[in-house]
Amino acid sequence: MISPLQVNQLIRLRRSTFPDQFEKDRPIDEDIIWQLLENASWAPNHKATEPWHFTVFTGEGLKKFAAFQAGRYQQTAGEKFRQDKYNKLLTNPLKASHIIAIILRRSKTADIPEIEEIAAVSCAVENIYLSATAYGLGGYWSTGGPTYDPAAGGFFGLEEGDKLMGFFYLGHVRVPSVAGSRKPVKEKTTWVTT
Repeated sequence: MISPLQVNQLIRLRRSTFPDQFEKDRPIDEDIIWQLLENASWAPNHKATEPWHFTVFTGEGLKKFAAFQAGRYQQTAGEKFRQDKYNKLLTNPLKASHIIAIILRRSKTADIPEIEEIAAVSCAVENIYLSATAYGLGGYWSTGGPTYDPAAGGFFGLEEGDKLMGFFYLGHVRVPSVAGSRKPVKEKTTWVTT
């Protein structure tokens, strides 16, 4: 049994770790990626719709992902095009071991408000975050690149009603993130006792 102290510690150790902090050319074992995805699938979800879908990019797939997102940026940026942003979109994915596209796949049978399924997918992503932390891995959830690009649906296999909710970058940690802090929870809590 996991102690409350271990759970508290795991939650507080969770950090976003970015591609420049990853060890280059050190892939994560595929069995661990499968375990992270299995843990994600145990997230709470209304009416057991399990509204998440994951597309995993690794190896040559990272190059395909990078070329797609950089190309879409180049096609759509117009006058706002910046070479440094284009270069980052093209190179950052290659620093990761794996990138997981996070997809909300809406239930076709259950009458559930979309926000509840968005919340369920977000819980699944938190399970990935915590699992990566437990394995000593780094990662972060990005909503950049083609996340909100309507034309990206075909590349990621989106079906009608699906939403691309971003990408989870994963890698072995070379440079740890600094310790986090939070405002006191008492400042953000109201108790009603009578």
